[in-house]
Amino acid sequence: MKRILVIEDNSLILEDIQDILSLNNFDVITAQNGIIGVQIAKAVIPDLILCDVMMPELDGFGVLIALRQNSLTATIPVVFLTAKTTREDIREGMELGADDYLTKPFTALELLKTISARIEKQEALRQASTAKLDNLRRNIASYLPHELLTPLHGIMGMADLLSNFHDNMTANELIESIAVIQNSSDRLNRLVQNFIIFSELEEKAAGSQTWQDYPQNNDTESVILLAARTCAEKANRTEDLEMNLESVPLRIASKHLNKVIEELVDNAFKFSPVDSAVRLFSTLDQKFLSLYICDRGRGMTTEQIANIGAYMQFDRQYYEQQGNGLGLIISKRIIELYGGELSVESIIGRQTSVCIKFPIGH
Repeated sequence: MKRILVIEDNSLILEDIQDILSLNNFDVITAQNGIIGVQIAKAVIPDLILCDVMMPELDGFGVLIALRQNSLTATIPVVFLTAKTTREDIREGMELGADDYLTKPFTALELLKTISARIEKQEALRQASTAKLDNLRRNIASYLPHELLTPLHGIMGMADLLSNFHDNMTANELIESIAVIQNSSDRLNRLVQNFIIFSELEEKAAGSQTWQDYPQNNDTESVILLAARTCAEKANRTEDLEMNLESVPLRIASKHLNKVIEELVDNAFKFSPVDSAVRLFSTLDQKFLSLYICDRGRGMTTEQIANIGAYMQFDRQYYEQQGNGLGLIISKRIIELYGGELSVESIIGRQTSVCIKFPIGH
């Protein structure tokens, strides 16, 4: 049985709605003002809220703002009940996150059709979210064990070799064995950290916080420069790195911006030949900073770009790259979390260009 909260200060209208919904097998909870309505919504988490717009103390717009600011109530569908039918009023409600309007007076059939449509839409969204999570679980189950075991086997194998044969190994062989252990440990650590970050981002994405709520970061250019240079040094390709960046504040945490640049630039070096340029440059307009990361590597097909997802590596049977395929999707999640967009353009066998558009913080 679906639970509906009705917030209406007119007792006659409130009783009529309650009777209609009760007769149609809905669990109905009522509130005669906005303040009580918000309190009830937080306590019972209804499936849908019907809310009058014109109310004393806290009107419908105030109720909607309060609901959308709370992670528990942010996704509850809200249908306004109102005699205000001007375009400006409707637009204001929709911009605040209202799902629909019912203009007073309305019939029982209009009320039930509107509720049915909103509940069906919400159920479709839930099913899509569940399917997405199920797909993620399947991908994790398929890929994560292998990705964990590969570097772990390298560590265990070399540790066993050192334990049993260190007396007969030359200094260079000892150094090479230690390097294998170190590289495998770094890979395993990065995998675990990426998995933790990805899980945190998925949780944040389900919340109600928007990019405007994050503090402004005035040090973004330095973060980008340092992350890109670190990747170039790691790949022994400092001469291949070319950068021309705009300096502009963004609303993004330094650790998340560093992660985005680290993953994307690392990929650019990993999948392009030595002595070919990896270019970072940015452009600026009134709303966005666009950052481009371009390489002249093996490229991606249109289908591969469209299917960018967690725990997915393209053409692994042909290319034995290191990593678990989380880098690109983590970057995409971070960018979206901060109100930005990530797009990829590529020509197979020739080049790849990743564009990040960050909204400019004001």
